Amino acid sequence: MSPLISLIGSSGVGKTTLARALAKSGDFALALEEHAERPFQALLAADTRYALANQVDYLLLRAEQEASLRQAGKVAVLDGGLDMDYHVFTRLFAARGLLPPEEAELCRRLYALAREFLPAPELFILLEAPPELIRARLSRRQRINIARPADLPLIEHFLNDWLSGLTPERLLRLDVSSAAPDYAELLPGLLGEIRARLGLDAGSYDSEYIP
Repeated sequence: MSPLISLIGSSGVGKTTLARALAKSGDFALALEEHAERPFQALLAADTRYALANQVDYLLLRAEQEASLRQAGKVAVLDGGLDMDYHVFTRLFAARGLLPPEEAELCRRLYALAREFLPAPELFILLEAPPELIRARLSRRQRINIARPADLPLIEHFLNDWLSGLTPERLLRLDVSSAAPDYAELLPGLLGEIRARLGLDAGSYDSEYIP
């Protein structure tokens, strides 16, 4: 079964950009949130009645991606992922009133069922940057954003609440405040840390997958 890495952090912090950079720098399997391809994003932006459909679609997508990546034969990386979509965004949309309690409970049940059959990622990499920098990046995005700059404090709250339950060896914190857009200066050290965290140098998974 292939090791799985989930890049997590606030909306706009650079998860997708780093996922692409990792995939370009080494032999990683890659799955992205497919924001532009999701069928309910634009509908939700115009009509809050689509909040449940949008969230269920994302939870199913992420579970399907994980199931496929586990068979990839190489280390796999996701931008965000099933856990973040539930623990952060489902809770955020419930707090904003987009998901009433009964619908939030449906999402919880779907997430719990998926996790019964799919092991959680071996490593979560938390991208961190100052709130003002994240707000600026989020405001410049050329895409539909359901999460707003005003949501960042709640996103941080739900992130911290979820991450408090992770064991330290499964969480790597990465300061991206001053990172270049291509993450070039961060990649060598990050690749080494990934090797160490996943035990690749010890032979538990062939180190050819990360140069």
